[in-house]
Amino acid sequence: MKNILYIVAAFTCANVQAAAWQPAIGHTQLPIWPGAIPDAKPATGPEDEMTLREEKLIAGKPWLEVANVTRPTMTIYAPKGRNTGAAVIVFPGGGYRVLAMDLEGTEVCDWLTLIGVTCVLLKYRVPGSGPHWDIARNMRVIPKIPTALQDAQRTLGLVRHRAAEWNIDPHKIGVLGFSAGGHLVASISTHPKRIYTPVDKADEESCRPDFAVTLYPGHMSVNYKADLSKLNPTIRVGSQTPPTFLLHAQDDPVDPVEFSLLYHAALKKADVPVEMHLFAQGGHAFGLRPTKFPITKWPALVETWLGTTGMIPGK
Repeated sequence: MKNILYIVAAFTCANVQAAAWQPAIGHTQLPIWPGAIPDAKPATGPEDEMTLREEKLIAGKPWLEVANVTRPTMTIYAPKGRNTGAAVIVFPGGGYRVLAMDLEGTEVCDWLTLIGVTCVLLKYRVPGSGPHWDIARNMRVIPKIPTALQDAQRTLGLVRHRAAEWNIDPHKIGVLGFSAGGHLVASISTHPKRIYTPVDKADEESCRPDFAVTLYPGHMSVNYKADLSKLNPTIRVGSQTPPTFLLHAQDDPVDPVEFSLLYHAALKKADVPVEMHLFAQGGHAFGLRPTKFPITKWPALVETWLGTTGMIPGK
């Protein structure tokens, strides 16, 4: 509720296209890079530009889009009540063009903190920070350097480095992402070595997640929808890939269910513990907002899975 009130206030007091995203009162954004940002690019528009998307309501409500992120940050949301010691770094979706900052970000933190998990919301760089569809050129683009992955790896190291300060078990730090953020989950899960030059002590920590939750992930095939027979070769599943939870709707019109099927097959082949849930209906980008479709009850499935894997106390 606090997040909703803050968003309403922001849009009341400022031009929608000019406002910059800030977390709700009581939470502070922290820059993840202490100095120069690696492979930095200039913003394509106003930094952290916010737009309330009302043309496509999700569960009857608009959602908040954040664009032009060149200075990535993380925001820590402490557990409400009990603290299980577990932490989850959340990667909102948005096609590596924008970030669905409430639908697949702050609303996720509201749920995680209620079940005793510290939530770390990553505002990673966009646009063009991962594989994406270039609207202007009408083509799929794969950047030479996936800067979103740099941001994700840096954040995981930072959380481990400051785990004691934030009352986090450094061996219970996972990642969760949607759509492009789901692809980012798979990327960090299969890249145990950093793709940037270390800058400080935080980069001496492991950047491998202890568990991973990927929801309707994108960009998981060798050639997007043109070839759904093979896994994207940049996703190199191996023995260090963490236990993974997958969720997808079979009628997803954006990221086909084959994306999760391909990843599941690779995880299984590598003997990585994996749990997958497929639902007949649900579409794409539903976040945590409940609808008539059973798939939107997925948070309970994840909570149970976290309990069975020992990341949080089982019910």
